[in-house]
Amino acid sequence: MDEKLPHRSDVVIYKVRNHIDFIEDPETFSYHEFFHKYMIGNVPCLFSSKFTGSWGSRRFWVTADNQPNWDHLLQNFGDAAVPVAKCDLKEYNANPKEQIPLREYIEYWREHRENAYQSAKGCLYLKDWHMQREYPDYEAYKTPEYFSSDWLNEYWDAIAVDDYRFVYMGPAGSWTPFHADVFRSYSWSANICGRKKWLLFPPGSEGNLRDCHGNLPYDVTSPTLQDPKLYPNYQKCCPPIEVTQEAGEIIFVPSGWHHQVYNVIDTISINHNWVNGCNVAVMWRFLQKELTAVQREIAEWKDAMDGWDQHCQVIMKSCTGIDYTEFYTFLKTIARRRLEVLETNGADLPAEGRMAPGPRHALFDLEKVADVLSALIDDVDFQKLDAETFDPPPEQLLQRLQRAIEPKSCAVRWV
Repeated sequence: MDEKLPHRSDVVIYKVRNHIDFIEDPETFSYHEFFHKYMIGNVPCLFSSKFTGSWGSRRFWVTADNQPNWDHLLQNFGDAAVPVAKCDLKEYNANPKEQIPLREYIEYWREHRENAYQSAKGCLYLKDWHMQREYPDYEAYKTPEYFSSDWLNEYWDAIAVDDYRFVYMGPAGSWTPFHADVFRSYSWSANICGRKKWLLFPPGSEGNLRDCHGNLPYDVTSPTLQDPKLYPNYQKCCPPIEVTQEAGEIIFVPSGWHHQVYNVIDTISINHNWVNGCNVAVMWRFLQKELTAVQREIAEWKDAMDGWDQHCQVIMKSCTGIDYTEFYTFLKTIARRRLEVLETNGADLPAEGRMAPGPRHALFDLEKVADVLSALIDDVDFQKLDAETFDPPPEQLLQRLQRAIEPKSCAVRWV
């Protein structure tokens, strides 16, 4: 049963549902509250369908009986090549994918459902489709302001290479194996229609799910985890937080929370991964761990291989999508944009009674960039990279950030 929590002016702001906070009303829930309690606190929450009621996808991608509107999708995106995962097959703790036209996937989906969710092709799940990048003029949704401080997509948009905005579509029974999100980023996921079940594990608890070789499981519901010879610490692991997400609702998954997700019924969702000043240090620690793992794997060739350190960076980038050089470029890009905000003397303006990000948020961002940049400069592996490739030199950028921060930090504070 839902439990009422403290409220403001006799208006309930959130309840507890599924053991995480349920945010009901966009009119009474502020960015400031989300920033402090959930992003900085690294705590999950669930937003009601009121937060997505105005989206085009909620109106046009869903039929009157709350089913996927295949006709609309075919008419607007039928020729799009989409990535489709085979849920019945395991490949390196994930599902193998192939690219097929959306119309072919919807034809499969129709037949799969008409045949009582049975198919010779198995269970196929459309995942990680960059719909917004491919159809920038189609207004499927508007990113809620709570998730608007998004360095990850801000950076990849700036270099016009990639993005971390996705559409997922799948029949009942499709699922995503146990994982934590890219770069240990935040993620938000909105159900356009359907229902999902989430199994959430707080950061650190996944360690007890490792097998005797140190590997994380593919499926946390598998009976094999109860074998103490294979999973010696499984009994020490806390049970997952189980969340049921209904149509229109948005779930916020914080940094480093491992999770496994099921489509209980036919479901379409929109997902973003994002990083900002609240979790960029988490991203940096993740990259350090990833590089250490690569170095350990090829340690035996360290003395015999020319450019061993650079080879480690190349391998890390192939596995994670970024290396230390690009991470510096990422920090530099965000820093320059926030410096522009301060230098143009922008204003924090109220947006429908809430505070929109402005100079105070820019200052917070610059402080967090400076903290991580300082740690990057001190890192011995970063120091081994070719300094001539960095423009400006990292130390010079850090000094500029410190000059910008110091006179303002006492007078203006976001937190």
